[in-house]
Amino acid sequence: CASLVCQQPYAQALTCTVRPKTLTAWLQASSKHEYFLMAIEDLYREVIMDHYKRPRNKGPNLEANVVVEGVNPLCGDEIKLWLTINNEKTVTAASFEGQGCSISQASVSIMTEAIIGECLENVKTIISSFRAMMLEGSEPDEKLLGDGIALEGVRQFPVRIKCAVLSWNTLNLGIDQHATAGDQRVELKHSES
Repeated sequence: CASLVCQQPYAQALTCTVRPKTLTAWLQASSKHEYFLMAIEDLYREVIMDHYKRPRNKGPNLEANVVVEGVNPLCGDEIKLWLTINNEKTVTAASFEGQGCSISQASVSIMTEAIIGECLENVKTIISSFRAMMLEGSEPDEKLLGDGIALEGVRQFPVRIKCAVLSWNTLNLGIDQHATAGDQRVELKHSES
C-alpha cells in the first residue's frame, strides 16, 4: 500500500483499497513489496492494452469544428483528432483515427474519454497535468487524468514518452488554434520533432 506497511499475501494485494501515489513510488519500494509492484504494473498494462484493443471514441466526426492531425515521424505514430467545441467552450465530442504503437493509440483513446464534456479551461488543465506527469515526473491527479495515470509507467522508457504525448500535444495545438479562429472551422497538421 502507499504506506508500504501492508503485509497482506499476494492474493489479497489485489483487493487492497489503498492506492500508490505514483508508480514511481512503488518502483522505489523495498523488495518485500515486489508483488504489489507487479500487481500495479500488470493492472496499468491491462488498462493500456484495453484502450489499444478496444479504443473509445474511434472514428471520424464530420460535424467537428476542429480537425487536427499529429504525426511522430521518428516512430511512425499517426493520429487524426476530431473535436466538437460548442459556443460555451465545452468539448461535446472527441474522436480519432490513427495507427501506431499500443501506447500512442491507447493514449489518444484515454485522452478522448478524459476531455468529453469538459470546458476548454479544464481541458487545458488536464493536458498540463498529463504533460507534467510524463515530462517532469509530477504527481498524477487521478481525478483529472482517469485512466491516463496508467501511462505513468511509460516514463521508464524515455524513447516511448513521445508516443504517449503525441495526442495530447495535438489536442493542445487544436485548442489553441480554435481560440484564435473564432467561429471558423480549424484544420491543421502537426509533426512532433
